[in-house]
Parts: sequence; structure tokens; C-alpha cells
Amino acid sequence: MSAEPAGARPGPGDHADRLRWNAKYAGDFVPSFVPHPLAVRIFGSYGSFGSYGSFGSCGSYGSFGSLSADLPDGPVPDGPVAELACGPSGAALLAAAGGRRVTAVDVSEVALGMLGDEARRRGLDHLIILVHADLSAWRPEPRSYAVVLCTGFWASAVFTAAAEGVGADGLLGWEAFTAEARSSRPSLQADWCLAAGEPASLLPPDFTLLDQHDRGPKRQLLARRHL
Repeated sequence: MSAEPAGARPGPGDHADRLRWNAKYAGDFVPSFVPHPLAVRIFGSYGSFGSYGSFGSCGSYGSFGSLSADLPDGPVPDGPVAELACGPSGAALLAAAGGRRVTAVDVSEVALGMLGDEARRRGLDHLIILVHADLSAWRPEPRSYAVVLCTGFWASAVFTAAAEGVGADGLLGWEAFTAEARSSRPSLQADWCLAAGEPASLLPPDFTLLDQHDRGPKRQLLARRHL
């Protein structure tokens, strides 16, 4: 398990988000490592993977058979995955369980430590690169990932940079709070939330929108880059 030099900038130091998320993950927090539904849609699932009962005791992803994804326009191309604002992610573990190399980026080193420990326990640590970085400073290499996924963060500049990291025929998956969510969650800052039509309205012209829909206070997007 190591950090990725390409695209990385100096660590986030005393960034407010780092301190906030580290505080959340400290103490009695117990991660579930259940994959996000969007990750399951992209990568499929290994039967009872979501419960992590039998999977956690196995040392190799190869014994779990083929993934069965739910995509309307063909399979996910071969290649690595980047998950942004990953936290202690079940999605990164799911992608790695399918044999994909995963770059997992987060501002919280506590969250990354939890993910790293779980990856080692499952024998997947050789496939997951942990990157401790503020997403406003970190950028993926252009057209270098088969999938770029983010399910808990929003900044339009980060979305634009993430789209640039998607390779030919690759997928961009995103979920974030909508502006309407602020009515019930007043602590949400306006710039953390999607405006009307976003994020689809910000897709580059060489992407095809596969789906955008609201899930309660959040909006989910799935798009594919043209060849």
C-alpha cells in the first residue's frame, strides 16, 4: 500500500476538512465497508459481498467468480479505478475484488488507514493505492482511468478535473447533495451542493449521459466518455 506520486500535491496539513473528517472517524466510529449502490451498479457484486461475511475471510479475490454489472450500454472497460473522497470505502474494495487497481483519494488519513487495514485483511492491499490529498489540489492523470467515482463530495472544479481523468469508453460516476437538501440540512454550505441540472450540465461534450436522478436529498450521475 503506497501513495501515488503522479498527480499528487503536498498533503492537506491542517485543512478544515481534514480535521473535521478525522474527528468523525476517530473514537467509536466503525466502518461498514458496504459498497455504495452506484459502485455496485458499475462493478456488480459478488453475491453476499455486501455483508462481508464470507469475503472478509478469503485471501484472494479470484475465488468469487465474475462481476455482473448493471449498465445500459455495455461493460466497463479494462483498466484502473480512481475513487475520490473515498473515506473507508467499500467501493474501492469491491473494485479491487474484481482485480482492478484502485487509487483511493481522501483528505482524512484516519479514513485511509481504516481502508488500508481492511484491504490488507482481505488480501487486496497490493491493488489499492492510498492518496492523502485535498481534492482541490490533487488531479488525476488525463484519460488514465476506466472509472472515476465520487459519492460523497461536490466541487465543480473537482468534477471537471475528474472528468478529464476518464479514459476512452470509461465511466464517470458521481453522487452529491442537491441545493434542496439545505432546507433540511442547514449546515450544508451552498458550494457543497449541486445546482439545478448539475452535474450533467457540466459534462464535457465527449461524454454521454447514461443516467441522472435524485435519491432523496442527493443526485446521482453516470456518464460514459466516447471513444
